[in-house]
Amino acid sequence: MGTGAAAGETQPGGTIRSGAPGPRLAALDGVRVLAALSVLFYHYTALESAWGEPTAGVFPLGHRLAVYGWLGVEIFFLVSGFVICMSAWGRGLGDFAVSRASRLFPAYWAAVIFTSLVLFTWPEVRQVHSFSDVMVNLSMLQGGIGVPHIDDAYWTLFVELKFYVLFALVVLRGVTYRNCVLFCALWTLAGIVAPTADNGVLSFFAVPSASPYFIAGIAFYLMRRFGQNAVMWALVGVQFLLAQHYVHARMISNLGRAAAEQTPPWPAHVIIACGFALMAAIALGALDGIRWSWLPHAGAITYPLYLIHMMAGLTLIHHFRRDLAPVPLVLGVTAGMVVLAWLVHRLVERPLGRLLRDSLRRGMGDIRSSASSSRVPLGLFPAQRSGAGAEGVPAGRR
Repeated sequence: MGTGAAAGETQPGGTIRSGAPGPRLAALDGVRVLAALSVLFYHYTALESAWGEPTAGVFPLGHRLAVYGWLGVEIFFLVSGFVICMSAWGRGLGDFAVSRASRLFPAYWAAVIFTSLVLFTWPEVRQVHSFSDVMVNLSMLQGGIGVPHIDDAYWTLFVELKFYVLFALVVLRGVTYRNCVLFCALWTLAGIVAPTADNGVLSFFAVPSASPYFIAGIAFYLMRRFGQNAVMWALVGVQFLLAQHYVHARMISNLGRAAAEQTPPWPAHVIIACGFALMAAIALGALDGIRWSWLPHAGAITYPLYLIHMMAGLTLIHHFRRDLAPVPLVLGVTAGMVVLAWLVHRLVERPLGRLLRDSLRRGMGDIRSSASSSRVPLGLFPAQRSGAGAEGVPAGRR
């Protein structure tokens, strides 16, 4: 990805930023890796369900750090806002929907099947109550209809889906600087009003504890594409303050009230500040020099690693906790999950993603052809504008 907008695109200030789409941003992959490992570290060394005893006694030092690992999810949301805005640029609504479905579902389906098999075989930490729960989980919609997640980590995917539905409104109108800023302003307002409003639909979509990260990610991408200005920094600043406001509530939801009251909150505030600082550095091009060849490969497996690591890993830890020392056991399970994530990426995510994307595009093409023959304008697949593609995102990863 280049440091500016695509060639010939006008900035908000009226000047033209030149430059063609550049290489994939390795720094973003680095942020993904850090976020994924922090979440894994939290689940394996801070949760008591796998060990059958307080983890503060199992990992006296590591536990002090692990209790903040859940913040990796917030960092993922920051990256998601940046990447979705970037990859949606120049797309129609149909292309946007196809790209999201083909990106999310192949690895997710593999993860649901794998985790279900593990839990059916060793129902030590979690039981699968019914086969229908597995079927509903394959849709990724279980969070909306009250069906239990096969893996607790899947709750974030439903939050992501809400973001995609909302951002689809921007895609429908056209992904431009002005439309993105308007979207960010309206979603910020909704997040502020929702906690005190008696409106179920507003509360459902506002997700005020998560929206600041998505919105800040969008603002950082606009800063990357068009350059920094006072509006972008003001937007980021407001999201930073809102994100800090929800730290205590998020600590309670992750650690429980009693543990949260005994855990110092200031490291969480610092970690969030570091996440914003990293994304600001990426937006301003300060980390463009990071081009380590292994980072894109590591970044590519973070999604399947996130999907498969939690309940399956906790089950393995619980099953072998009496046979191996804690640290070697955690390292061994982590290594196994990384290898399995790579296999899911290479053998499932990539080939099935291409197949799904091609099939959905053909289906959308049939819809477009039918609409054209009946003279019904859909506006789902606008012509690709010159230089308006997704910067820095290879076609197979958009």
